[in-house]
Amino acid sequence: MLRERIQSAAVALSWIPALQKDTRTRNGHASTAIEGNPLTLEQVRALEEGRELAAADRRSSREVLNYFAGLRYVEKHAKNKAIRHEDIFELHRLLADSVMDQGEAGRYRTIAVRVGSHFPPAAAEVSGLMFELLEWWNHKSVALSPVLSSAILHYRFEHIHPFADGNGRTGRALALWELYRRGFDSHHIFSVDEYYWEDRPGYYTALDAVRLAGEDLSGWLEYCAEGLRQTLERVWLRVQAFNVKSSEKLVLRPRQEQLLKLLRDHGKLSPAELWEALGVSRQGAMDLLRPLLEAGLVEKIGTKKTGRYALKQP
Repeated sequence: MLRERIQSAAVALSWIPALQKDTRTRNGHASTAIEGNPLTLEQVRALEEGRELAAADRRSSREVLNYFAGLRYVEKHAKNKAIRHEDIFELHRLLADSVMDQGEAGRYRTIAVRVGSHFPPAAAEVSGLMFELLEWWNHKSVALSPVLSSAILHYRFEHIHPFADGNGRTGRALALWELYRRGFDSHHIFSVDEYYWEDRPGYYTALDAVRLAGEDLSGWLEYCAEGLRQTLERVWLRVQAFNVKSSEKLVLRPRQEQLLKLLRDHGKLSPAELWEALGVSRQGAMDLLRPLLEAGLVEKIGTKKTGRYALKQP
């Protein structure tokens, strides 16, 4: 239901490229941050806009730029009817070029690897397992909801761990590719990787739980479905922010998204209730509120002394 509302709202809006750019930045930041990249969202945004970062180390910047290249590749080939080994190799080459600690970008591993407590299949088995995965993806996955097929693809790829390095970024990019191919995110404005990054311990626990449960995917599928639900809620907030009647479209900061969720859940909140819930100072809360008030997303109800803030009703 929420996805349909987002897709319907997006059809006739001129700001879709701006929202796509914001989503690409958020995905690039989140997926590399999961792997330990230290760059902030604003630094990643600067790289996406072509600006240089004087204080950043070269590898961190390269990882992010590589991820942008990988996302562009996925977007360009979103409608491919069949995915081949060569497509996986090219995606991995783009993502892992010059940032691998071991192995070669764009080639299945020839060494044994360990991921936490998980020992992936032997290198000699990788090619055959990837052949089976691609057969399933190209022919059988369409019988499932894209929410499920994306999650299954994500897990199976990570379980095989076909490359010596860079599997996490590649697996998440493939999961996104499946959502694109199946038309679940036809405008490319869903930033699912943010959910995994913000819940990083839970993300790894959910992956490990499949193996501990004897390859029962039920818990993992529920986890990914919940991630998509939360992602859709965030995107709906961003759609509303970009759709404001203003000469400048508003790009929501994470704290502003949190503020809007608080108002959505509680109806009306006083200034004191807001800054206490957000864990910021009074001035900090006003700095977050001011752009939302100016954009017409939030309104103040009541007098100056007793006023409370609420989402502005359409």
